[in-house]
Amino acid sequence: MSGAEQARRPEPRRRPWWLGLALAVMGALWLNGARGIASTTNYIGLGPAAIVLAVGLGLTILGVLLMLQALRGEFGTVDDEAEAPPSRRAFLFALAGVAVPLLTMQSLGFPVTAMLAFALVTHGFGSRRTILDLAIGFVLGSAAWFGFSGLGISLGGFLPLIG
Repeated sequence: MSGAEQARRPEPRRRPWWLGLALAVMGALWLNGARGIASTTNYIGLGPAAIVLAVGLGLTILGVLLMLQALRGEFGTVDDEAEAPPSRRAFLFALAGVAVPLLTMQSLGFPVTAMLAFALVTHGFGSRRTILDLAIGFVLGSAAWFGFSGLGISLGGFLPLIG
C-alpha cells in the first residue's frame, strides 16, 4: 500500500464502551444501596427506596444500551472536527459527584453531601467557579432537605457532624 493510500484511509474510530460499563456499574451500586433503605410507605404509597430503585434501574438500563451502542460503533464517533471527543476527566468528575452520596450521606448530612455532589458534577461539565457551585449546591440541598422534612420524609440529619 502506498503512502497516499494510507493517508486517505480513515483512522479506526475509538469506541468508548467503558462509559456504558461504568454507568451500568453505577446503577448496580444504586440498586444495591436501595436494599438498605427502609421500605415504609407514605401517604402516596411509595417509600423512600422507590426513587433510589428507579434511578438505579434507569442507570443500569441506560448503561447497557450505551455499551451496546459503543460496541456497534453508533456512539463515540466524531463526525464534526469541531466537536470534542468524550473526556474521561470530565466523566470521572461527574461520576464522583454521583458517588459522593453513597459515601458521605450519613456522616456529613444531606445539604453538605448535595453541595459536594453538585460542585463535582458542575466541574465535570466545565464550571470553574467552585465557591459559587458549592454555595448553590448547599442551598439546593438545604431546600430539598426542608421540603422533604415538611412532607414527613426523613433524609437523615441536617448536619450530623454538629448534632
